[in-house]
Amino acid sequence: MQALTANPVAKWIIILILVLGVVFFHGFLVPALGAMIITFVTWRPYSDLVRFCRGNTMISASLATAFIVLVIIIPFFWLVHYLYGEVILLRAWLIEANTFGIPTPNWVLNLPYGDQINTYWMTYLGTPNGIHDFFAEIGLAKLGYLATVTRSVTKSFSALGFTILFMMIILFFCYKDGRRFSRQLDKVGERVFPGRWKRISRIVPTLVSSTVSGMVIIAIGEGIVFGIVYYFVGAPMPVTLGIITGIFALIPGGAPLSMTMVSLYLAGTGEYTHGIILFCWGGMQLFIVDKTIRPRLVGGSVKLPFLPTILGLVGGVKTMGIIGLFIGPVVMALLVALWREWVHEETLISQNIQDHQSSD
Repeated sequence: MQALTANPVAKWIIILILVLGVVFFHGFLVPALGAMIITFVTWRPYSDLVRFCRGNTMISASLATAFIVLVIIIPFFWLVHYLYGEVILLRAWLIEANTFGIPTPNWVLNLPYGDQINTYWMTYLGTPNGIHDFFAEIGLAKLGYLATVTRSVTKSFSALGFTILFMMIILFFCYKDGRRFSRQLDKVGERVFPGRWKRISRIVPTLVSSTVSGMVIIAIGEGIVFGIVYYFVGAPMPVTLGIITGIFALIPGGAPLSMTMVSLYLAGTGEYTHGIILFCWGGMQLFIVDKTIRPRLVGGSVKLPFLPTILGLVGGVKTMGIIGLFIGPVVMALLVALWREWVHEETLISQNIQDHQSSD
């Protein structure tokens, strides 16, 4: 039988169909990538679950998806609901401040440059209609903009809910049909990269798993270390703050934000020295971890060099958000793998030519 792409017309029709597929289904890219990341990370325990269910992929996929929903999705939605409630409270507080004015709290006065901050506070928060004037100065005509922002946040949370719903549906089918799809993908890959596909394709699950493992290990380590530091600098509830910092460390930029807030709290309560020590020491530690330890944990499993790992992490987060934290290193690893294959091929060709000339 003639190959599907042997006819030039058929080849262009296939390319057109692929382009149309990307155009119509690009909105599902993020949930699909999220589902594949979860699948890569949990595939080994899922394989044990399939054996426990005597090979019934329908039951094992249902149980695995339900477990992911209970362990990850429900706590995540609880956090989103909590943050949404905080946004509503902030909106109500701003409306009250705009109506009656709110005096400057003492902890703000105790901050460095507290007098300058107090001046701005009294101008925009301490006098009636101050927030309205602030919005007018930055080009927003009225305080009703807050209602627009609230509605926008509500729509964003709704869109996030639909994204997670589709991600769970895709995750179920990744579990159920993942092994069969992997075999089909290997067949196609061997046609595209004959003799090299197995080496290239195994990079993706290995690197995704190492990225997640590296993030979790770093988050636990930063939570423990910062909890100890919080105790020595006299921060209240150091254990709780350490746990919060560890959770925030899973989010890009979360650990510096948490550490900075605790430092500002210490400075606001009059503990200037402890606040400065915490901020300087925490900034140095986070710089070392993010620039040395994290790249080694992420790229070490596939021997990815330091610079491509950093570029993959930063570029991925900048382009795709938290999903890019996993996709960026994978893309860089594939580029490096293709480069190595190309260089290795050129080396083998040169060596064969030299051997042939020497034999003559």
